[in-house]
Amino acid sequence: MITFVPEPHLLDSPRGRYWPAAPGTAPRDIRTARPPAAADVVIVGAGPAGLAVASALWHLGVRDVVLLDRDGRPCGRFFDRIDTLRQRVLRSPYEHHPGVEGYRDCELLDFARLHWGLLTPVERREVRMAQSGHRSVVPVDVFQAYCRHIAGLHHVDEQTWRAEVREVLPGTDTVTVRGDGFATTAPYTVLCLGEERRAAPAQWWDGPATPPGVSHWDEPVPPGAERLVVIGAGLSAAHLIANALGEGKRVDWILRASAERYQCADVNASFFRAEGRARFDGTSWEDRLTLMRGHRRASVMFEFRPLFQRAEADGRLTVHRGRAVTALPQRRAGLAAVRLADGGHITGDHIVLALGTTVSGGERLLPPDVPATRDGWPDLDEQTLAHRNAPRVLAVGAAAGMVLGPAARNIDGHRVATARVAATIAAGLGAKDRPRVTDGRVIAHV
Repeated sequence: MITFVPEPHLLDSPRGRYWPAAPGTAPRDIRTARPPAAADVVIVGAGPAGLAVASALWHLGVRDVVLLDRDGRPCGRFFDRIDTLRQRVLRSPYEHHPGVEGYRDCELLDFARLHWGLLTPVERREVRMAQSGHRSVVPVDVFQAYCRHIAGLHHVDEQTWRAEVREVLPGTDTVTVRGDGFATTAPYTVLCLGEERRAAPAQWWDGPATPPGVSHWDEPVPPGAERLVVIGAGLSAAHLIANALGEGKRVDWILRASAERYQCADVNASFFRAEGRARFDGTSWEDRLTLMRGHRRASVMFEFRPLFQRAEADGRLTVHRGRAVTALPQRRAGLAAVRLADGGHITGDHIVLALGTTVSGGERLLPPDVPATRDGWPDLDEQTLAHRNAPRVLAVGAAAGMVLGPAARNIDGHRVATARVAATIAAGLGAKDRPRVTDGRVIAHV
């Protein structure tokens, strides 16, 4: 088994470089007007999954598409979250990207090579590694510029509207998507809802609101907090800790596990290949649950380890291993406090919860009888990724996990899901270039 161990200096990849726009594209304002009343397809969510679906449909001749997104920009919220954490590189390698398989689009690796002069020597070496078939790290700057390129190339910008979707109502032949001041009806709707931050257990504090002195990983940390308490064991926690240490702060890191889990990815690479996804085909629900639980564990990328080990050795970082949190009581003497299961207390200027994410399967939007959730997962058709109780409502993203496996929540998993969903919609609409799909791959047009 080969272990991929990135070097620490990858974390310093530049952010915010100028990237030339693709030919024929121009900056546009976020659409705030009311979305149209009808379309062929409505996509709820314009993150990497929504971008992939819209781009694939464009290739299949389905152009009357409306993307509805709370931010109103393709991948806008995705990158806002990344920038809140000050993340400089992605966990996904170059072969994972929202471009369209089966067509001669510019892919992410091609895009990086075309902009060679904008890359640092370290980033160029990563590109060479990717060309040689080795796993390598993608800078956020490169990925964001590529997503803009894909959005412009497939006219996704022109199809995206800022809108807060409140409900998705399936009918016999159409689906109506409603929100504040609008309703759009289409033969098909695709839910690309991504994942939401995991809420803390209700017993951690009194009342429904987050107490003062506590925030979540996707919210800014108050600049005046000199001693930070971070609860969580994954990549978001690692970025929060690295940022605080870089600013000269002291950090207490609380881990429920007995040790940090340094690993470059929390999903085994085999799940991104057909043989990995086949482990889910024909297996029982219980076996799938076991696989999902075993391959979705919090991990910190290797490149953080030298920094954290030095900081722990010199006292700037205190790691509380194997200590479970039971409560976040009211502030004491102006300090935020954490109560632990062993009776101990940890205090700091501010507490940040980095508890991971949960699947957004559409329960909040769909009628109660549609998702048919089981253990938190929606019931989807194995081939089309449509809700069995609403065949015109399809899902791409983490919600497809019990069909595609752990890779469903990753950008590469979006591509596999997109191929199935786009083919289903194109066939249903009678699109000119109707595809035939096997194992998520477009293999022919009929």
